[in-house]
Amino acid sequence: MHIPFFNKKEQDANIPKKKKSIGREWLDAAIFAIVAATIIRTFFIEAYTIPTPSMEKSLLVNDYLFVSKMHYGARMPMTPLAVPFVHNTLPFSNIKSYSEAIKASYKRFWGFSEIDRYDDVVFNFPEGDTLLAEMPEADYYSLKYAYGEENIKREYTVLSRPVDKTDNYIKRCVAISGDVLEVKKGILYINNAPATPFKHLQKSYYVRTKNNLGFNEDELKDMDVEIMENIHNSFIEYIFNGTEENMAKVKALPNVDSIGPYITPANVVSGRGENVCFPRDTVHFKWNVDNYGPLTIPKKGVTVTLTPQNIALYSRLISMYENHSLATNADGTFTIDGKKTNSYTFGMNYYWMMGDNRHNSLDSRYWGFVPEDHVVGKAWFIWMSYGKDGIRWKRLFRSVRALEK
Repeated sequence: MHIPFFNKKEQDANIPKKKKSIGREWLDAAIFAIVAATIIRTFFIEAYTIPTPSMEKSLLVNDYLFVSKMHYGARMPMTPLAVPFVHNTLPFSNIKSYSEAIKASYKRFWGFSEIDRYDDVVFNFPEGDTLLAEMPEADYYSLKYAYGEENIKREYTVLSRPVDKTDNYIKRCVAISGDVLEVKKGILYINNAPATPFKHLQKSYYVRTKNNLGFNEDELKDMDVEIMENIHNSFIEYIFNGTEENMAKVKALPNVDSIGPYITPANVVSGRGENVCFPRDTVHFKWNVDNYGPLTIPKKGVTVTLTPQNIALYSRLISMYENHSLATNADGTFTIDGKKTNSYTFGMNYYWMMGDNRHNSLDSRYWGFVPEDHVVGKAWFIWMSYGKDGIRWKRLFRSVRALEK
């Protein structure tokens, strides 16, 4: 008897395929969309919203922009097990959105460029690695400095976050690795030369009037300036915030007697009620936001001599950012990873970030260096923006660099 030979592929082709249900088709489409969007968000571009006025008037609150991961090279996820499309907590809760069961070391793909001086950079907040469960919005390190670590731990639950799950910040990179930074009387100097002045740079100004009639709010709104404080409720002495160009308009008002920069004097370690500046060592560093440095930004491969006088600058860098054990010896030397030494070679590049709204910005002057592994990407262009008066049409689909001119 002849048994016919059947090709398996032909046989399978003759079997009618079961049609997917509508629910299964929607599920497959959703999975594909989630995977595709996650890849784009991780390696190409990510949406970001400006939440605070630290970069005004360069970047405004409620500017919605795209951050390019491609310019500096996409960073491989260091905490890969996470809920898609959320950052560090689940929506409407303080429940973390990730698992630390798998941790990866820092790696970054090749990018279009290095971080340039004066780039607008999005990065993971360096001091966001430690927080309080009961007050996640509080600055743990400022509280630790003010009240002591043991007192904080008695009152609150201290939590930690991995590098890529700390909050995202956006500032201007005013100094790159190897630069020497200094602020003198409110003026920023990089490598002993005044930094590039930006059109939208804002500072605080002291304003004194000729009478006690005050100011017309609508008139000030048209000038695009803001009264930060009416000193002693005198209606004579004020602190304003604005750009140099707009404050010149205030100076021309008939009731203004005098105007000048409102500067915290040198050697005053804290002014206007703000936190003590980095490195929070008021014995060796009598710095404030208007008189700061000089300070050399650490560069990969460069070796620095460690002393009891400068260890406050580098202790967090050594122990937290580059994960070495660090102990101080009685003779003024240090033990790093079990070896006695008085020097350290940096393993990463570091950057210095400052807000364009200089007296209303929580930036590197308060918490120090930004390591390269904290860098998320470059602020690219704005796709939506709105304020009190509605959509800011002139800002839509404009590059960040173009809006700064």
